[in-house]
Amino acid sequence: MRHERPSELATVTYLKERERLRPIEPTPHALPSDARIAVVHDWCPNFRGGERVLARICRQFPNAEVFTLFDFLPEAVKEEYFRDVAFHTSMADRLPMIEKYYRSLFFLCPFLIEQFDVTDYDAVISSSAAFARGVITRPDQPHLCYVHSPARYAWDEQFSYLRQGGLGFGPKGMLYRYMLHRLRAWDTRTAHGPDLMLANSSYVRARIRHIYGRDSDVVYPPVALDELDYAGDKDDYYVCASFLAPYKRTDLVIQAFNEMPSRRLVIVGEGQQSKALRSMAGPNVTFAGYLAREDYVRTVAEARAMVFAGCEDFGIALAEAQGCGTPLIAFGRGGAVDIVRPLGACEDPTGVLFARQTAQALTQAVEQFEERSGEITPLACRANAGRFSEERFDRSIVQALDDVSAPSFQM
Repeated sequence: MRHERPSELATVTYLKERERLRPIEPTPHALPSDARIAVVHDWCPNFRGGERVLARICRQFPNAEVFTLFDFLPEAVKEEYFRDVAFHTSMADRLPMIEKYYRSLFFLCPFLIEQFDVTDYDAVISSSAAFARGVITRPDQPHLCYVHSPARYAWDEQFSYLRQGGLGFGPKGMLYRYMLHRLRAWDTRTAHGPDLMLANSSYVRARIRHIYGRDSDVVYPPVALDELDYAGDKDDYYVCASFLAPYKRTDLVIQAFNEMPSRRLVIVGEGQQSKALRSMAGPNVTFAGYLAREDYVRTVAEARAMVFAGCEDFGIALAEAQGCGTPLIAFGRGGAVDIVRPLGACEDPTGVLFARQTAQALTQAVEQFEERSGEITPLACRANAGRFSEERFDRSIVQALDDVSAPSFQM
């Protein structure tokens, strides 16, 4: 780990203390302190951004119980993040080797989520990127929904997913298209079940308005700033960190760096595209695979910049990079627009946004960053990340549940 200059270290220490000690104003609670809360989450295949949000919600409500379709979380993760939290899973979670094909059961998930009986709980919080929001509740039961995204593959990104799956208009393709049509009908029918929706970014808020015709409040996901190392002095490599799925567009990042052989790229993560991406990478591209949390944070903190070419609903990894003092070079759509203070458009910029989702546009963005990198400081990036602190998320969730639980809201 490289060391900060003394002046930078003092400033960062101050910023950390300000974030940690920011007072939380008490609010009158509409629910009793021992209220039983049902927290409904789509599924828990591993501990990523959505599960970090789930863990933080559970931490705010001591009597919370989790209802999720599939639970594959390791016991070590449960012990650290969900200690004493009861998990309830669907009947399909007990099928043999379900970890390998659970995503293919998406057409059954609306039915499965409706089998959870949460009607005896004092309130329901759904953490939804597809199905959790459709859980059946009582008319007088407060229901707060935190929306990671409307189901991407059922709406505007359907065509991209079908292309990536090689599903045209043959028998299999038509079957999938019909199942997605049925999913859209169910998704629309259940859209007004929650009393209040919270969107994790302005981009998701716009999607909610466009698809469901209702408004929502933006509450950014929590970023554990205290877990993040800060590095004021940077190494000479760029980093790209994500699950290696097609929609992350890591292929564009590799294509761009293949055209810039003098610049090093480190890719952190694995996924269904791992083999294909390795085969197309040039000698200046290194694959680190999955890293332990400490190693991951250090790799991001010491990078010259993080590069991302996908369209994320929010992108906790991007916000974490800012918390490490690392600038961002990102596609200018989705959650990155909320996270990045773009070079040339803001005071104290923290990164570069590029408008076209192409390798050429990304290459130009890297060149712009190289030419003007002195205008982006690690301190500005770290200060910017304070907008996504865990404390701010906690206050917003507790206040939102109080709001929907108030008698005046339920009338």
